[in-house]
Amino acid sequence: MAEIAVQEASEKKNLTAIFDDLISPLKRNPFANKLWIRFLILICVAGLFAYGYQLMTGLGATAMRDYSSWGLYISNFVFLIAVSLVGSLVSAILKLSGQTWATPLTRFSEIIAVAAVSFAGLSIIVDMGRPDRVLNILLHGRFSSPIVWDIIVVNTYLAISLILLYLPLIPDIAILRDRYTEAPKWQRKLYKTLSLGWTGHDEQYKLLHKAIRMMMIIIMPVAFAIHTVTSWLFGVNNRTGWDSTIFGPYFVAGAFMVGAAAVIVLMYILRRTQKLDNYITLFHFDKMGKLLVLTSLVYLYFNINEYLVPGYKMKSLDTGHLLELFSGDESPLFYGVQIFGMIIPIILLIFKPMRAPLPLFFISIAVVIGAWLKRYLIVIPTLLNPTFPIQNVPENFHHYFPTAVELTITAGLTAGTLLVITLFLRIFPIVPMWEVAHEEGYENIEKKATEK
Repeated sequence: MAEIAVQEASEKKNLTAIFDDLISPLKRNPFANKLWIRFLILICVAGLFAYGYQLMTGLGATAMRDYSSWGLYISNFVFLIAVSLVGSLVSAILKLSGQTWATPLTRFSEIIAVAAVSFAGLSIIVDMGRPDRVLNILLHGRFSSPIVWDIIVVNTYLAISLILLYLPLIPDIAILRDRYTEAPKWQRKLYKTLSLGWTGHDEQYKLLHKAIRMMMIIIMPVAFAIHTVTSWLFGVNNRTGWDSTIFGPYFVAGAFMVGAAAVIVLMYILRRTQKLDNYITLFHFDKMGKLLVLTSLVYLYFNINEYLVPGYKMKSLDTGHLLELFSGDESPLFYGVQIFGMIIPIILLIFKPMRAPLPLFFISIAVVIGAWLKRYLIVIPTLLNPTFPIQNVPENFHHYFPTAVELTITAGLTAGTLLVITLFLRIFPIVPMWEVAHEEGYENIEKKATEK
């Protein structure tokens, strides 16, 4: 009996330590975090003012003209859609395939997905000269238009991602409701409301597991569809540079790569700032580094195919576009993206020391930056090489460089994405407490959560 009592006491202490470790970051609000939130809010406000100016003066405030009718906004839209795909990669594909090591990372991917796809949708509205007519796309849009397909699939993916973020949060919110009693009054009321009366009965867990698994299965085809349909915005026309049958899998492969890199960046930052060394371990960085290598190699294959085939055939319409990338004004950016955003990261990550947290962090930042610039290269140089050149246009129509208005609005959208993630981290634990506890072998954790 004495041995059983000691074992129970040890189990109680360990479980309490898990909850304390993962709740404690919510109790800390260091000056650096306050400064970061204020900085993001400032950038968002600047973006709103710039957008107000664009609304009053029209899209002439941007560098978009008859040639480059899509600019920074669409490049940013495609990038954010790509990042959002990580929600299905980590939360669905890895977990359904039995990769339990990914459990502490699922909420990382889910909040990135929700924040990114939300502001991807706003990027489309910002790109419209008349945002008041966005409802017309739903009311009067033709179903034969890929734009209508994209709006439907983006909103569907956002809804499913929100559900997949919320469902696994319910037991954790119940633990916070019962345990984090020193939280502000509004926060305690929020926990009480969102916990939906969760008590942790076996029947509740059965229903929760069933619902989560169902959403994981549903989100996978929608996740593939969101980036495939986005690629069809480009691939279904005859414009050189976009007229490709591989754009669907090409975009999906690139999305998995940048999504994995984004998770790694967030992993490193939160491991350092929230002291999550016991939950986000060297093992997780090594695994994510290998995943990044795999997705990068697949994406490299599609990149080679993207340029090798038209370069080999060298049709007259492809010549100008390819020469612009290989030896023209866009060549420094093109080679920089390929070398520093993909080839060098692949080579480095083959070696295990480079998959340690700090080098992997910097490599992932390079991949994320390269991925954004890659979307820029997909959109802009192609538009500047139209199938039928427009006659008698000003010289500046043949070039594109975003104006201060575009840069400020895009910065505001990016800051908004980061602000959503940051505020989420101030209210909810980033590592799923109940899933970690269950994988450690603890049951009836709600009952023990109230025990001191």
